[in-house]
Amino acid sequence: MTVGELYLESLSTGVITPWELSWLTQGQQRFSRLEEATALRIGRLLDQGEIQLGCRLPGGAPAAEAPTAEAPIGMLEEWIEPLGRQRHR
Repeated sequence: MTVGELYLESLSTGVITPWELSWLTQGQQRFSRLEEATALRIGRLLDQGEIQLGCRLPGGAPAAEAPTAEAPIGMLEEWIEPLGRQRHR
C-alpha cells in the first residue's frame, strides 16, 4: 500500500480504517515530501468530516437479493416501492 493508494481509497469510500490510520502515522518518518503532503491532506479530510474512521464492507448487496436477517422482506419492499414497483403490475 502507498499513501497515494490510501488517499484515493479513503476519498472514494469516505472511510479510513484504524489499521490504515495506524500505518499512516507509524510510517511518517520514511515518507517523501509528496507523501507527507498527502498524509496531511488525509488528516484534514478527517478533521472536516469528509473521511470517517470505520470499516469498509466488501461490496454492496443488491436490493433484489433474497431477504436475510439483516434485511427482512418488509425492508426490501419498502426500499423498492418508491422506485416504481407498483407501475409494472
